[in-house]
Amino acid sequence: MSRFFQVPQAYNEPVLGYAPGTPERLALEAALREAKSKTVDVPMYIGGQEVRTGKLMPIRPPHEHAHVLGHYHRGEASHVQAAIEAALAAKPAWEALGWRDRAAIFLKAAELISGPYRAKMNAATMLGQSKNAYQAEIDAVCELSDFLRFNVEYMTQIYESQPASSKGVWNRVEQRPLEGFVFALTPFNFTAIAGNLPSAPAMMGNTVVWKVSNSQVYSAQVIMEIFREAGLPDGVINLVFVSGPAAGEVIFSHPDFAGIHFTGSTEVFQNIWRAIGNNIHKYKSYPRIVGETGGKDFIVAHPSSNAREVATAIVRGAFEYQGQKCSAASRAYLPASLWPTIRALVLEDLATVRMGSVEDFRNFVNAVIDESSFDKLAGFIERAKQDPEASIVAGGGYDKSVGFFIEPTIILATDPGYVTLREELFGPVLTVLVYEDAEFETMLDWVDGTSIYALTGAIFGRDRAALAHMAHKLRNAAGNFYINDKPTGAVVNQQPFGGARGSGTNDKAGSMINLLRWVSPRTIKETFSPPTDYRYPFMG
Repeated sequence: MSRFFQVPQAYNEPVLGYAPGTPERLALEAALREAKSKTVDVPMYIGGQEVRTGKLMPIRPPHEHAHVLGHYHRGEASHVQAAIEAALAAKPAWEALGWRDRAAIFLKAAELISGPYRAKMNAATMLGQSKNAYQAEIDAVCELSDFLRFNVEYMTQIYESQPASSKGVWNRVEQRPLEGFVFALTPFNFTAIAGNLPSAPAMMGNTVVWKVSNSQVYSAQVIMEIFREAGLPDGVINLVFVSGPAAGEVIFSHPDFAGIHFTGSTEVFQNIWRAIGNNIHKYKSYPRIVGETGGKDFIVAHPSSNAREVATAIVRGAFEYQGQKCSAASRAYLPASLWPTIRALVLEDLATVRMGSVEDFRNFVNAVIDESSFDKLAGFIERAKQDPEASIVAGGGYDKSVGFFIEPTIILATDPGYVTLREELFGPVLTVLVYEDAEFETMLDWVDGTSIYALTGAIFGRDRAALAHMAHKLRNAAGNFYINDKPTGAVVNQQPFGGARGSGTNDKAGSMINLLRWVSPRTIKETFSPPTDYRYPFMG
């Protein structure tokens, strides 16, 4: 198919710098002012209709919770049912639409995001999710554009892959969308993930019910605006603002439920899997369950490491976007021979880190997403201050009077099983365990066995044999593995993203692997000269 119609070659969207005085900086500052000057009214989108319930919920910047950016209309179970019906009604026409036309819609959306909507998309992510300009740029514009462009390329490769045919026979594979609707359940922390989870199944001919995190509604409505402008037909992606239980009760009992595309907590994903299992007898097909969940991502330094490189990886890997990336470094295992130097370098860097509003471009750290997250993190910090097996070596302060601000904090633990080395915190809190150089092998056992997760991890060292040994021993501890680099910053088509164990199904967003989960192949054999005698030659 694709050999007759070549799609534009996909490429990674260049990241703009936003230096003072640059056109992109001026445009973004204007977009921030524009967004702050008004309040928006955000409806649900069901079957192409804007649905307003009058149950208004405020949207507030996490770094300035006194300000109201707008309100969204809260829905209930009946809206989920309506979204399912709209998705099923739209499915026949969407499935029948040629793949080139589906591709054109999402390629246009990528151009809108990286072009005329760039400043608006970034401003919405900065204000709604408290991301600084650079973090918003690499997420909401570059990664989301990359997902859309490369997924189109993967789609054509999937359709083009065909079986061999013997003489007189034509074999082919038809990649059908799933039978039913797909549920996309998206998180607050990445606008790109929120856009990719509904659009990837839709690109393959599925129709979708999309529930976003309450903390990401502000940028989600911009994504929906872009999809609609790009020509997405009514009912293909239906956006609802409902509680998780309200959505689950309807969706996981519906016979046409065909799959879920999920990013969120491990606990929620396991509850979803349980609900699907309990209802498995109700479905027309076995649903596809695709999920990326929690992480307890690590940095491991060998005694041969460069201390400066490790220190930079710690500051960037643990504290960019307030440690709220799925991939953020949450635990570090450092050799006693290097710890004093690494500690000094990290403290030197942290002394220069500014924290505050995203509108002040000098700030490296902004606010955590909401009060619940703030309270959880503050509780772990206070516990570490009291525990005899832990101490605070950097940060430890927090304040929610204006916004939900947690200082970049480093906990030094002496117990390899200490709670903050095991549990996901999802904030700017890193726990360090210092190991004796002679205990290197034992330390690797701690890294591999302490946490239930296996999302990302990074190892540092100049000793090649040691690097090879660490990479092998920790081969199941992370689905995205980094050598002499921080454990964050996966790029579409370069480092497909996902983990296993308690971190998800490892279906690798940003790769063909993920798109294959949203089709159901039908093998077709056509014989041009069918036999007319049942007898075989051996029977003579």
